[in-house]
Amino acid sequence: MPRMTAARAAVEILKREGVTTAFGVPGAAINPFYRALKEGGGIDHTLARHVEGASHMAEGYTRAKAGNIGVCIGTSGPAGTDMITGLYSAIADSIPILCITGQAPVAKLHKEDFQAVDIASIAKPVTKAATTVLEAAQVPGVFQQAFHLMRSGRPGPVLIDLPIDVQQTEIEFDPETYEPLPVYKPAATRAQIEKALGFLLESERPLIVAGGGVINADASALLVEFAELTGVPVISTLMGWGTIPDDHELSAGMVGVQTAHRYGNATFLESDFVLGIGNRWANRHTGYNLDAYTKGRKFVHIDIEPTQIGKIFAPDYGIASDAKAALELLIEVARELKAAGRLPDFAAWAASGQERKGTLLRRTHFDDIPMKPQRVYEEMNRAFGPETRYVTTIGLSQIAGAQMLHVFKPRHWINCGQAGPLGWTIPAAIGAATADPDTPIVALSGDYDFQFMIEELAVAAQHKVPYVHVLVNNAYLGLIRQAQIGLDINFQVNLEFENINTPEIGVYGVDHVKVAEGLGCKAIRVTDPGELGAAFEEAKKLAAQYRVPVVVEAILERITNISMSKTVDVSDVTEFEELATEPGHAPTAIRNLV
Repeated sequence: MPRMTAARAAVEILKREGVTTAFGVPGAAINPFYRALKEGGGIDHTLARHVEGASHMAEGYTRAKAGNIGVCIGTSGPAGTDMITGLYSAIADSIPILCITGQAPVAKLHKEDFQAVDIASIAKPVTKAATTVLEAAQVPGVFQQAFHLMRSGRPGPVLIDLPIDVQQTEIEFDPETYEPLPVYKPAATRAQIEKALGFLLESERPLIVAGGGVINADASALLVEFAELTGVPVISTLMGWGTIPDDHELSAGMVGVQTAHRYGNATFLESDFVLGIGNRWANRHTGYNLDAYTKGRKFVHIDIEPTQIGKIFAPDYGIASDAKAALELLIEVARELKAAGRLPDFAAWAASGQERKGTLLRRTHFDDIPMKPQRVYEEMNRAFGPETRYVTTIGLSQIAGAQMLHVFKPRHWINCGQAGPLGWTIPAAIGAATADPDTPIVALSGDYDFQFMIEELAVAAQHKVPYVHVLVNNAYLGLIRQAQIGLDINFQVNLEFENINTPEIGVYGVDHVKVAEGLGCKAIRVTDPGELGAAFEEAKKLAAQYRVPVVVEAILERITNISMSKTVDVSDVTEFEELATEPGHAPTAIRNLV
């Protein structure tokens, strides 16, 4: 039997589980693992500037391509605690990443050794499993189980903590005969699918709600096929955006209290039956007033995680199933129903949704200086085509982007949906671009998100990872400021100051152009909305020429209130800005004003 260190065995398993890329920061307690990475070869490594950044890079890497599992690596103590945010973001959105940490020697774990912390206990609430390996011979089994857990059932992250002496201990291990464990995913039965479709047959105004589980299952094409077969319109959740192209005749928009379309909410509130697939009824989608969301309609819920069924509200029928397995059966049974002439004709209902799509629009065309954010997204729609992959985190920039941008493919909207950590966008964009360098990436940030982990721009410059980063700057914590309106305060949310080194930008404070350039990137500042289009084109050229991120900073008016519900009620969304009343008001809408 071959002998090698436990660290080397772990590296060999990573390669046989399909890992080709890792993100991390070395340190004393994880250096034996790094030596094994070097000696074993076959895994590219990107050195992050912050360990939390490495965890978000791993997330972006996983989210960008079906089958990927991002790996992040750090040393003992604070490296592991830094990566907790990435693990939380990953488990919240059902994203498998593997976090590997170094640890003090086994004999020192109870002695408060330098940078020794019980990271497994800390990580347990935000992982599918978190283990400190105390016996070197267990390393192969722990890694094998980690990949099995990450891929089985509801996907999610795993942390493996490796004491330094465990890493260095020699064990017997034969990489050539290693095999990954079979993946388990629950699958719907025909009887369950027939019962679910029974609700569809009884409805007049049905909708499909497609969640992130459809994308995780790589089942978007099946979802579209089922929708086209039945003629049922599709509402995408924020995590499921891209399952059906925005310009598809059965795409009915998004529903919710923030990241939603006026026409999506209106169509949903007219529906009488909802088939949810791979979604979890998140409160940004349903709102807190569940009566408004559920009254007058029946629900069937299909999700890979059995405990999700009934967690938010009790559906009329629930099925624990992987989205792909369920959709294959849904298509099979629907074909039979159609052949027998039993499928209702939903054409008039679908057409009504398309009419709303061309009527209930928000205005995007404003010529104001300083510019309104709506104009930025209008120009983004012009400049960036259907092949574009957007990456963003939380904030007014993300909410407005989701209301006004267009997505045409699965995994082309990469967004941390539930956790929403500021600083996520830059490292996640790097991870996504590393996973799929052939797809153009456009990141979207407000000024505060951009400043949180701005140092990771240097990683992209060092490793030649080009993308365009649209930075909308109003020198405010915009979403928090808007949330404070109901409390009648405007407190500790303003970021403005006069920068003594860049007086020409007035009160907008941080000179993002100089900082980005200082980190090895290119940057363009735009103050006139009429110059945005040219700036975006220039950014694309610069990114291709220099192979680095190019930041396009749009200087916004200080205060813009973006459409959302003050009462967190899907039936009560406030429109703060003037609505579109003529075609020129929303020239890049999917359907122009009718």
